This record gives sequence, structure tokens and C-alpha cells, in this order.
Amino acid sequence: MTEHQNRSDPSRGERPLSVVLADDAVLLREGVRSLLVDEGIDVLASVGDGEALLEEVARHRPRLAIVDVRMPPTHTDEGLIAALRIKREHPEVGVLVLSQYVAREYASDLLGTETPGIGYLLKDRITEIDGFLRAVHDVADGGTVIDPAVVRALLRNPEQKKAVSRLTPREVEVLETMAEGLSNRGIADRLFLSLSTVEKAISAIFDKLELTGDEQTSRRVRAVLRFLDEQ
Repeated sequence: MTEHQNRSDPSRGERPLSVVLADDAVLLREGVRSLLVDEGIDVLASVGDGEALLEEVARHRPRLAIVDVRMPPTHTDEGLIAALRIKREHPEVGVLVLSQYVAREYASDLLGTETPGIGYLLKDRITEIDGFLRAVHDVADGGTVIDPAVVRALLRNPEQKKAVSRLTPREVEVLETMAEGLSNRGIADRLFLSLSTVEKAISAIFDKLELTGDEQTSRRVRAVLRFLDEQ
């Protein structure tokens, strides 16, 4: 059992963390299911294709769907299509997409839904159990989590470097951790900075990327989308 267990509090009207899981690789699917169950998470269904996933989400209305990008019949983007449909038809359901490789276009399509509760992780992250479970809880709670490998790939792209040329190295580092879905306090702890320093860096990022508006959560997502949109 990890520190993440039982984060929801039914006495305050919060829904228990329930999940529908979809992956055509049986061993991986069962491994993730077992990990979630050990965490105290209610796995309502575990399926192997996009159509079954959609049926189970409609039936159970879980707080979170965990979805492999590539599933039958073509093993290309069936999982992504199902994930986008879930966000369109059941926007209250968080979606955490798992991918074998960095695929910027998939992340861009997913984040472009502009609904709360979105995540994109490489499957390798599953072995980093604490980080994976943190992502599960964060996305279920309405957060946005993007694999740091995706962000690093974007930052290596010459066009992305041009887009963020106005940011200082510290601001880029803060933006990378922001893309992982960390809160301001989480960023401060990760980078060994004071909370006020992180807040000033995020404010500078918003200003330099010309992201206006009062809703900070929206601007955080749009800051990451600024990378993705130029792909």
C-alpha cells in the first residue's frame, strides 16, 4: 500500500477512485489491474479493445479510464480515438492514455479537448510505481499530466526552441515540470525552489507566452499546448 491510497473521502461527498482499464496486452493489463487493486482502487472493468472500453465506460461511469493508444483491430490509434470519444461524451471521466513511444500528435489531439482530467504517459512509467500512481490520482482528480519524455522531445525540436526562446533556462525547467501535472508546491519541491520563486516563474511564463486570462489551470494547459500546437 502506498501513500496515495484512499485520497478520496466519501464522507465529504467525493467519489471513490474507480477505473476502467483497456489494453490488448493481457500481461500488461493484468499487471496494471493488480497494481491498482493493491492501491485500493476499484477496477470496474478490464478490457482489450476500444469498443469494449466505450461500453464499459458508458455502463460504469468511472472516475478514470486508462487506455492504451494502440489496440485491435489495426493497432494504430484505436485507443486514442476511444479516449477522445470518452472526453466528448463523458467529459467528467478522466482519461490517462498510455503509449509505447513518444507520439507528439497523439498528445496534441488529447490535450486539444480542453476538458479536465487528461494524461499522456509512456508505458515505461508504469514501472515507476509511485509516479504512475500519482498520475492516476491526479488525472482522476481533474489534473493534466504529460510524460516528461514528450516534453523533452518537444523542446529538442528547433521550432519549439524558437517558440520558447524568450524563456530563461529556469522558466523552461518550471514549464517542463508543470507539464508533468505538478502543482506549484510540487514544482518547488522537485526543483528545490521556494514557492514564491515558482509562482514568479510561472507568472513570467504566462507573460512571455502571452497567455492571458484569469483561470490559472487553463493557462497552465495552454502553456504546454504552446509546445504541442507547433508540431
